Amino acid sequence: TDNLPIHEILLNSNPWQMDERAAIAPTLPRSNPTTSYWQDPPHPLSTHRTTSDLPESVSTVIIGSGITGASIAYNVLNSPSPPSVLMLEAREVCSGATGRNGGHTKAASYRAFLDNCRDQGEVEAAKIARFEYNGIKAVHAFARQHNIDCDGWEGDTVDIIYDKNQWIRAKTAISEMRRILGDKDPAAKYRFHDASETAEKYLVDGALGAVSYEAGSISAYKFVIGILNIALDKGLNLQTQTPALKFERSSGAGQHRWTVKTPRGSIRAERVIMATNGYTAYLYPPVKGIIVPLRGTVAAQRPGSGIPKEGLKTTYSFIYGNGYEYMIFRPTGSTFAGDLVIGGCSTKAPEEGLFEWGTTDDTSIDPEIGQYVRDSAAEYFGSHWGEDDPNGRIRKQWTGIMGYSSQGFPLVGSIPHEEDLWIAASFQGSGMVLCFLTAQALATMMDGAEDEELDEWFPRAFRMSEGRLKHRFQGRLHEKAPMDFELQSQL
Repeated sequence: TDNLPIHEILLNSNPWQMDERAAIAPTLPRSNPTTSYWQDPPHPLSTHRTTSDLPESVSTVIIGSGITGASIAYNVLNSPSPPSVLMLEAREVCSGATGRNGGHTKAASYRAFLDNCRDQGEVEAAKIARFEYNGIKAVHAFARQHNIDCDGWEGDTVDIIYDKNQWIRAKTAISEMRRILGDKDPAAKYRFHDASETAEKYLVDGALGAVSYEAGSISAYKFVIGILNIALDKGLNLQTQTPALKFERSSGAGQHRWTVKTPRGSIRAERVIMATNGYTAYLYPPVKGIIVPLRGTVAAQRPGSGIPKEGLKTTYSFIYGNGYEYMIFRPTGSTFAGDLVIGGCSTKAPEEGLFEWGTTDDTSIDPEIGQYVRDSAAEYFGSHWGEDDPNGRIRKQWTGIMGYSSQGFPLVGSIPHEEDLWIAASFQGSGMVLCFLTAQALATMMDGAEDEELDEWFPRAFRMSEGRLKHRFQGRLHEKAPMDFELQSQL
């Protein structure tokens, strides 16, 4: 669930309800979570401990072993004089959002572009769009370069649009992207399809049209295992089933400013990096209400008999008035090739999914959302679906915990007034697009790079700051696609 491709927006309805959900204190990752399709069977590295005992002191502690933590470890250890690095994982390797996502490497940058232009300016909006596009390309390039077998696929995705508001917004946003980025910029390359072509080419009925563009899919679990194996070869000390319970300032002089406490003992560290996404406020309470967890639901399905035997040719999103679903197909050569992995649907729960916010419970599935996820692919394909597989439609269904900020951007950088405490979290359900290059940016920050160097490619809106620690939720954040008020006059 760590790559929902569409940015969320802040709505002002029932703010006290969202305030209540945002005020819930996150827990540690829970024992016995639902088992993700990607994690079955678990990799031998899943319960790895590099050393039988924890070291007394290290230079760097990274908390979290998802794509963010793994990529940070790689970047830090890939430096000319790498420091000692200890990674703490509360459960098994990559058992958080990264290992529970929907497999998409998809940005859908046009969906947030108008909001980003309004709130951040055209230059920064263009930088965000390019960063998202480059993030996708970088993930797949790294997998190829290092021969990581992670079922990577690159090709087209399509957004099937059923809502008039969203259709108008898509045309407006893409026109602005082409104007600001230029027609030849790959981050601004989109194709429109009318209703007739959409029905014929993409096997769905009832849509107003569609937008297609470049994207991909990947087993994020296998990708992270690959990164961690490289990092282990470079000296990473990985300790699974070792939750960080708290950290505090160390007493006395010396470089080891922090003490990280775990059930297996304490570690003194020169610096601490939180790559903990939706769980971050458990360790650092000042971000409670700033980073809010959201539980997502995903299902892996056997395709119906009417779906082409050679498999689908594109990944999908299905966009309607107050939400969306996203779906990939498993590529040729992968386990269960042709399977469909579909997720989203949070607004289908009571009160439009309000109670999926603020929870860190990935041990269960909301019954209404679960049923909707199970039914949605067959309903979208309609008569093209055919009969369910004799072995049943659902191969596996699971949940995962994402992290969202009220501004809709990650929080990346040093924590204000906390020397050598760093954060890279709150990836808005788009981790496979944002995390990999964000880790590179964080490593560059920790090396003391000048702001001007980073500003050339890393969005300033993603930077941690004192102001962002004051920007709490003031309304309901939903998976509703944004709609500018000025567009209403065109309806």
